[in-house]
Amino acid sequence: MLRWRGLDATPADLGRTVVTIGMYDGVHRGHQELIGTAVARARAAGRPALLLTFDPHPSEVVRPGSHPAILTAADRKAELVAALGVDAMCVLPFTQEFSRLGPGEFTHTVLVEHLHAARVVVGRNFTYGHKAAGTVETLTAEGRRFGLGVEGVDLASVAQAPDPAGGGDVTISSTYIRACVAAGDMTSAALALGRPHRVDGIVVRGDRRGRELGYPTANVESPAHTAVPADGVYAGHLVLRDHQTGASGARHPAAISVGSNPTFSGARRTVEAHLLDFDGDLYGEHVGVEFAERLRPMTAFTGVPDLLLAMADDVARTRDIVGVRP
Repeated sequence: MLRWRGLDATPADLGRTVVTIGMYDGVHRGHQELIGTAVARARAAGRPALLLTFDPHPSEVVRPGSHPAILTAADRKAELVAALGVDAMCVLPFTQEFSRLGPGEFTHTVLVEHLHAARVVVGRNFTYGHKAAGTVETLTAEGRRFGLGVEGVDLASVAQAPDPAGGGDVTISSTYIRACVAAGDMTSAALALGRPHRVDGIVVRGDRRGRELGYPTANVESPAHTAVPADGVYAGHLVLRDHQTGASGARHPAAISVGSNPTFSGARRTVEAHLLDFDGDLYGEHVGVEFAERLRPMTAFTGVPDLLLAMADDVARTRDIVGVRP
């Protein structure tokens, strides 16, 4: 997949394109349907499918301090959309100046002049331009003026995981998934995402207390604004990533701790993964931590013996959940 940043870096030989636009944070099941529609239209027309996204999140520029938790890092987003058949991805820097573009100027400058769009596929609730004044209807009218086809796609829904109150159907959205992650509800998050939620980062040196206790961990440092699940212990996997491309590689079953280690009066919140049946040095590695299921809340134990009993149980339950025998 071709990938570039900024309109001026658009390849000169790209030709007419089928464009889909959005943050696509999470690349969840609703996004997948929308991107799939754009890819299908592109294949039928013999044109490249191009995904236009933004960095940083527009809300941080329009309302500083309101940056939402990010479900997918940039490299992970690129990997996911490429797997869906997207041919090219343009990341557009979202600045104060850009935020002041009117809908008509956005259509002409971005879609027609630079990305050479022949067709645009967006969600039915898509808005664009200064103060989100543009809608699918606005874009459709502008499309007629510029010879640009426009298609609005209905949003997807998913059944919630069973809960005592009795869950109904909810519209899949990044906001909904962020709420699931923040609550530690990895089952509902995975149902909406179509895969386990993942936190990407780099393995850094910690206090090595896990190694001293017989449970060495990979301490994963993630970028600012990453959507880290609620404090607790989780079953999941650690995924090794290529340093250059960010592509996902080998997956290792892991018991994962999120929190500040209250038993030892920790002050800094960390994500630490204890890999099952693994012996190796992961310092400096680019990794992804996948969360399958929450095992328990973070607890301050009265002493190391009680902590060790709990950790042994965490590992045993992780083996059951991920299907790995000792």
